[in-house]
Order: sequence, then structure tokens, then C-alpha cells
Amino acid sequence: MDCVIFYCRNRFQITVLNKIDGGMVMKRKSDLTFFQKVKRSRTLLMCTPAVLFFFAFNYMPLPGIWVAFVKYNYRDGIFGSKFVGLDNFEFLASSGKLLSLTKNTILYNLAFILLGNFLAVFVAILLNEMRSKWFKKVSQTIMFLPYFISQVLVGFLVYNLLNYDTGFVNGILTSLGMERWQPYADPAVWPGLLVVIYLWQQTGYNSVVYFAAIMGIDGEMMEASKVDGANGFQRIRYIILPSLKPTIVILLLFALGGIVKGNFGLFYNIVGSNSILYTTTDIIETYVYRATMTDFNFSTASAVGLYQSVIGFVIVMVVNWVVKKIEPDYALF
Repeated sequence: MDCVIFYCRNRFQITVLNKIDGGMVMKRKSDLTFFQKVKRSRTLLMCTPAVLFFFAFNYMPLPGIWVAFVKYNYRDGIFGSKFVGLDNFEFLASSGKLLSLTKNTILYNLAFILLGNFLAVFVAILLNEMRSKWFKKVSQTIMFLPYFISQVLVGFLVYNLLNYDTGFVNGILTSLGMERWQPYADPAVWPGLLVVIYLWQQTGYNSVVYFAAIMGIDGEMMEASKVDGANGFQRIRYIILPSLKPTIVILLLFALGGIVKGNFGLFYNIVGSNSILYTTTDIIETYVYRATMTDFNFSTASAVGLYQSVIGFVIVMVVNWVVKKIEPDYALF
């Protein structure tokens, strides 16, 4: 069967004329099969590697969820191990560990999200108000640098600063005749320390998005406000911040989607296996890591991971529904 293909670029349609028994039958693009559409569309072809990647690493491992509902052992494997239903979840809930992990993870992420976005907007506005291009570029470079430092190196730097025996901070304290500080034996100080370290590392990178949004504001509007006598604070309040509102809302929605997903690299490399600090620094990721790599309790680790995924999904749906009710244009879907 011969066919002739005509491209109608103005309507983004493809019409296929199939020659059947001497006659021509028109077949629109909507009538093509999925694989025919993929073959003819360059965009879909370009997306194919990404689709295959997500399928291989995000969807193919999903049968492993079954481990959360069994008492796993090496001999019987995943599907041969004894089915225990919700016993793994019940054990975590009754021990109080699940509540503690969830509380720590959510509270840390709330601090990261709220303070991080506030500082990112603040820094972006400061960069916009700078008049010296040279100073602006140098400032951006200095603020960007911490983001590219490995979490392992960050943990090493923090340890050398706060170490009881040879730490830089205790060296200054002893030189001033003061008592040494023992942060690695005091769980109460670590929520503040971890938030400060996170903000130091992430603020410069996060401010770039807001700075780009500010650069997209109509310059004529800014000039008109200056002509009308508006000062810097008035321009920020009535022009810049309202213009940043859509960007802030979208980024907050994306961040809230991962509110139960902890920063494993930050917590593990700084706190490590110091059990004294677990009451205030133990999050879901670090607990799952220890349950898997130290205790070899794969069932409990899988139960916590599944719980984390379900809670994250519910939070995204609820927050998006609330935003859609208040301001439909800012909703993700």
C-alpha cells in the first residue's frame, strides 16, 4: 500500500493519503497510532530517552514495595518471604518512631522552605538594586560557591569548626578564657545549626530564579515609577514583590511536594552516627539508611519509605487543591 504524506505547517497537522484500489483515502494525524506519531514527531523522539530513563529507574522498581508488607529474609526472597500485612507499619507507629521521624523531617523542611525562599527573594532584590555590575558579578560568584561544595566536604568543615578538642570555635573560646563548647553532646543546638548551614549553602543558588524573574519585569514600569517619585522601598513593595508572586507560589508548591523528603547528604555527613543527637536530627532518610545498611531490616526500611511517599503525595494533592480554590492560575494542575 503506497502512501503520500502532506505537511500542513500552519495547523500542525499531518494528512496521510493512502492509495487503496486506485482511490485516495485521507487519514489525519489524530487517526495515526501512537508509534506512528512518535516516529513522525521530533519532539516525542527527543523525549524518548527521558521516558525510558524514568520507566527503568522509577517504575520498574515499584514491585519492591511488596517488601514493606513481608518479613523479608534472604533465603526466600521478596515474593517468597512471609506476608505480615501492616505489622511493619504498626511496629513503627506503636514505638513512636514514625511520629518522631515525621515531625523532625517536616519541621526541618518547613524551616528550609520558608527561610530559604525569604532569603532568596531578599538577596535577589539586593542584587537588583546594586548599580555596580562588577560588584554584582563578584557577589553572585561568592554566593554561588557554597552550592557547589560537596556535602562530604561541608561535614568535614563543620567538624573542624565545632570539634571539642581541636575545633576552631573552641580554640577561640579557650584563648578568651572561656569554657569549651560541646555541640556534639548537645542535641538542642543542632536544629539551628543545620538550618544555618543549609541556608548558607543554598541561598545563593535559589536567589538566581528570583533574580531572573526580577530581570523580566518591564523596565518602562520601573522607569515610570521613578518619574512619579517612587523610592526604592515603594518600587519593591508595589512592583517587584507583586511581580514575583507567581514565581514564589510555584516554587513553594514544588518545595512542599518534597516536605517529607529530607536532605540526607546534609544530615548524614554532618551528624553521622552520633546517637546522642538522634532526638533532634534523625529524619526519615537517615533512619531508612541505618535500618538498611546497619540493621539489615529491609522490611522496616521499605515500610518507612512507602509511608513517606504516600504522605508526600497526599500533601501535594491537598496543597494544590487549596491553591486551586484560592487562585486557579497558580495551581500546578
